[in-house]
Amino acid sequence: MLRYQIVPVTPFQQNCTLFWCDETLEGAIVDPGGDAELIKAAVKQNNVNITKVLLTHAHIDHAGATKSIANFFDVKVEGPHKEDQFWIDLIPMQKERFGFSHAEAFTTNRWLDQGDKVHFGNVELDVYFCPGHTPGHVVFVDKETKLAQVGDVLFKGSIGRTDFPRGDHPTLIKSIRENLFPLGDDIQFIPGHGPMSTFGNERRSNPYVADGVA
Repeated sequence: MLRYQIVPVTPFQQNCTLFWCDETLEGAIVDPGGDAELIKAAVKQNNVNITKVLLTHAHIDHAGATKSIANFFDVKVEGPHKEDQFWIDLIPMQKERFGFSHAEAFTTNRWLDQGDKVHFGNVELDVYFCPGHTPGHVVFVDKETKLAQVGDVLFKGSIGRTDFPRGDHPTLIKSIRENLFPLGDDIQFIPGHGPMSTFGNERRSNPYVADGVA
């Protein structure tokens, strides 16, 4: 069964997430944006054997430490969708703009798309392509425990920004309403920033995507 620990990293307090299988202790690091030593400490504390790095998207606060973490654990990188390659190419520019001294460009080993699956131990995560915040954003869902890591697509009471290059508001709304909400009100999600919520709570009360919002 899937277990997790949220590790807030970077000055943006991005929710890097440590996922692992409680039967095999094999796991994955989702969105290692920075503060690599904090991430390594969480891995050690939980005695997890890291087998891969997973990325929801390639903004620097989610992907800045990808290369150093993947190299340290000697693992491959899976995700995001190929449409985020241009954000990976822009990491040097993002680094200068936001002052992320640790950030490095990297090469992903496997692009992800709608319907793909990722595995570690006995855990299987379903991949959902949810563009809008970035053109290559993906979401990871564990249907057994009804838990999702949604990156910057959806937040408790809010949604992802779409004013960055190649962001698109109508596409983001469509991703949430047509790709995530049908998975069920009882799906609990870890957002890229801030507290957890459920799809049901957001369908009822989120001012941007609740049922009945035009």
